[in-house]
Amino acid sequence: MIRVININKSFDDQKVLDNVSVTFEPGKTNLIIGRSGSGKTVLLKSIVGLHDIDSGEIWFEDVLFNKLDFKDKKEIRKQMGMLFQGSALFDSLTVEQNVMFPLNMFTVKSTEEKIERVNFCLNRVDILNVNELFPSELSGGMKKRVAIARAIALNPKYLFCDEPNSGLDPITAILIDELIKELTEEYSMTTIVNTHDMNSVMEIGEKIVFINEGIICWEGSKNEILHSDCEILNDFVFANALAKQLRSSENK
Repeated sequence: MIRVININKSFDDQKVLDNVSVTFEPGKTNLIIGRSGSGKTVLLKSIVGLHDIDSGEIWFEDVLFNKLDFKDKKEIRKQMGMLFQGSALFDSLTVEQNVMFPLNMFTVKSTEEKIERVNFCLNRVDILNVNELFPSELSGGMKKRVAIARAIALNPKYLFCDEPNSGLDPITAILIDELIKELTEEYSMTTIVNTHDMNSVMEIGEKIVFINEGIICWEGSKNEILHSDCEILNDFVFANALAKQLRSSENK
């Protein structure tokens, strides 16, 4: 479980997170949704420690993460997996080397043990015979799968995904969503996904948090979201559905 309590974050004079409090539940896909610039990426990066918050508390189970020193934060980070927007694979490294990267950084396993783990993770995301390929030789969907394999290499308790469907066609996006949900359930991870895609919300959203201008405006399940009385959320859902309809018309 991850608990965020009354956190605030500003850049210069602009407040990006305003007294945000939310609990993310283990074994579930917790989705943060909102428009571009709403604060969802800053919230995610604050939780993992890529941004220092101005005030408030971030708890990983019973550990107050944002008050730890660098060494102790590293211990918690060993339990994190991160899927960055655009996959963020290292272009100069092979698929095998990319997936092995966190194993090299955080473990003292032998080379044979690392390769065994790499192959296990690649197999788990249905990618075979690509160990020696470079990212430039992969499709967008394959890159996402490799990035997910890297994210689960350390068998994390916490999985963070920033716009995992960005740049993917609808069919591949659904497959990536399903894979994230399967892995969350299989490993009982606390998974947090940033997205503006309502398809993802309706397919895999178990707990959904809607953020607007740095404020949490609504929390609930995918079954509740279509019956919300939150006007800002309803506008977001409608705009998302309209954009999908327009894209569908353009592709005909």
